[in-house]
Amino acid sequence: MKFAVVVFPGSNCDRDMYYAAKDALGEEAELVWYQEAKLDGYDAILIPGGFSYGDYLRCGAIASTSDIVTQLKTQAEIGVPILGVCNGFQILLESGLLPGAMLRNKNLKFMCHFENLVVENNQTIFTSEYKQGEVISVPIAHNEGNYYCDEATLARLKENNQIVFTYQTNPNGSVADIAGITNEKGNVLGMMPHPERAVEALLNSADGLKLFQSMLANWRENYVAGA
Repeated sequence: MKFAVVVFPGSNCDRDMYYAAKDALGEEAELVWYQEAKLDGYDAILIPGGFSYGDYLRCGAIASTSDIVTQLKTQAEIGVPILGVCNGFQILLESGLLPGAMLRNKNLKFMCHFENLVVENNQTIFTSEYKQGEVISVPIAHNEGNYYCDEATLARLKENNQIVFTYQTNPNGSVADIAGITNEKGNVLGMMPHPERAVEALLNSADGLKLFQSMLANWRENYVAGA
């Protein structure tokens, strides 16, 4: 399986994503600069955390206007798995690939610590290796991680089972304790916590590795077994 890790100016979790895919998972991965990236030919696309364009205007706002977003939308439409974490989630929201928006944390402070998440939907390509309702430990590191959407959008998220992860104890004020959501098709996941920082016991948790293992298992089932 071949992963693309998209690098924007200001990304700072790109190496973590690369390590998770290449070293922890043992698959092929490439760091691709956003201005030079050609995303066709990759089996999955990872959009890392950080501070793209210094978080000017709004987090992810400027990155969402870059040409690579057109490629992301094309790849999303044909079913390629796309994972956006933290600033990557913010970019997916700003680009319209996922519904909703991010607000400042309710305490107006940057927070960086481990949080317990509940797996609300294990029937996705990102969560099939988890048990339904499983509680996992994954770190957060954000200042604008307070997910917001209107009541109609929240109703659709619930109806379509798009809420994939929730916080066991909500740290930032996110509506409905949301920590991660997918698009309706289920191949685009945005989440604020960092699974790539929890891929081995040395990092205090290996709970995030199952997310990448789920992506690999889906790819093998759909593209290798059927080849």
